[in-house]
Amino acid sequence: MLAALAALERPAGAAELRLRLVGEPAHTTVNTVLSRLCDKRLVTRIRDGRQYLYRLAVDETRLVAGRMYDHLRFANDPRSVLSRFVQSLSADEERALRQILDASRPEPA
Repeated sequence: MLAALAALERPAGAAELRLRLVGEPAHTTVNTVLSRLCDKRLVTRIRDGRQYLYRLAVDETRLVAGRMYDHLRFANDPRSVLSRFVQSLSADEERALRQILDASRPEPA
């Protein structure tokens, strides 16, 4: 749900979001999830006529990265987790990760 909102980059109603989700969740399910995300302050909502429009209230990249870090931090063997993660990357994702790692290294003196 958060990814669908992030991809839109604008407020959207539950019906529009439902169409962007994998599978065919019930409209009531989408509304329930959106309500819970509002309670957690991950999304905000504004009234638009008879419906609510929802907007992402957090930086999705920061949120997902934080979750990844939390999972890694509690792993018994973080090195193995990282290894398995890297093995699961597509060629494009691996290239992007290499570019990020190279850019974060300090220049040699």
